[in-house]
Amino acid sequence: MRSAVTTVRGNPLLRHLLLGLLAAALVILVMESVDPFRQGQLAMMAYYAIAAGGLTILTGLNGQLSLGHGAFMAIGAYTTALLLQDREGALPTLLIIALSALAATVIGAVVGVAAARLHGPYIAGATLALAVAVPALALHFSETLGGEQGLSVMVPEVPKLADDALYFLTGTETTPSEWVAYSGWFLLIFVYILLANLSSSRVGRRWRAVRDDEVAASLAGINLGRDRVIAFVVSAACAGIAGALLALANRLAAPGSFSLTLSLTLLSAVVLGGLGSLTGALLGSGLLALLPNFATNAGTSAGLTDIQAAQLAPLIIGLTTMLVILLMPGGIVGGIRKLWARRPGRGGGPGAAADTPTVEADSAHPQDTGKHSSAPGAAPASRAPHTAHRNTHH
Repeated sequence: MRSAVTTVRGNPLLRHLLLGLLAAALVILVMESVDPFRQGQLAMMAYYAIAAGGLTILTGLNGQLSLGHGAFMAIGAYTTALLLQDREGALPTLLIIALSALAATVIGAVVGVAAARLHGPYIAGATLALAVAVPALALHFSETLGGEQGLSVMVPEVPKLADDALYFLTGTETTPSEWVAYSGWFLLIFVYILLANLSSSRVGRRWRAVRDDEVAASLAGINLGRDRVIAFVVSAACAGIAGALLALANRLAAPGSFSLTLSLTLLSAVVLGGLGSLTGALLGSGLLALLPNFATNAGTSAGLTDIQAAQLAPLIIGLTTMLVILLMPGGIVGGIRKLWARRPGRGGGPGAAADTPTVEADSAHPQDTGKHSSAPGAAPASRAPHTAHRNTHH
């Protein structure tokens, strides 16, 4: 038994696959236990988490700050809407989502090539312009993209194979809306397994080296531009998948759904959960998906009108973000790690969290232990360029 546990812990791919299977079982259990309204909220959480997962790879692991991921979600959503205009000749849902991700990937590669030449606030400025410009295209091409009203999205039927499999597991019929929620969560698990393996691979170590010290990474032989473009492309593909799911869940692709607020919301989810952590991206997305409804219900229960209660949600989200940043600078995951490191019997102290090993997928957090050295997986990659740098000078 101990050898099996050691084998699983020592093999990231096997460990991530097992976690994925457990997560899939949990998703089925939860999805069958909640009403359609909660299923809609879970679908929202899923597409937020996919986009935030890609963004945390780009920003937390590779050090590129993007304020324009809402634009890539818009590309994915409009691609899905255009491909679903004809019910009779509609492609399979998964193929449509894959084509939507491909469209966002192509645009992401073009933007990534330009962004690879920029640094710091200039990347943020360029992606911010993208977030403003892309939704406006729907107004200029209103005949094709529906203008301000957007395009209606037909909810596809549940595939026969998936319907039979879910009926075998749950004993109930699966509605199209429920299928969208299931698709969102199964895709979320699939994407997170890929991102977690990518994070713990040689590519992930190169991204951390580029983030930590560009000069040292370049002297170590890392192609900075190529790795930045790859990180941007991966992140854009995740946003394309998230946009496709958003269109399916909302049954609409309209410019109002992809305002600058969406891009800032994704960044908030990443910061709230913990920059560079996939678990943090998931937790932050859950907060941003569920908190508005909770705040609105609390306001209504306190005697506020519906409008006043709806206006309470942004205030609650803002206060929550401020409290998390003040009390847990490393995000929710960073705060949990510090508390875990300080528990009795661990010799916890002020510096205990800095010495605590972390999971590879979440190992890129730059604020837990200092500027850039919290991850056990990051350390060899970070030291290697420094060593190469010193050797070059000698």
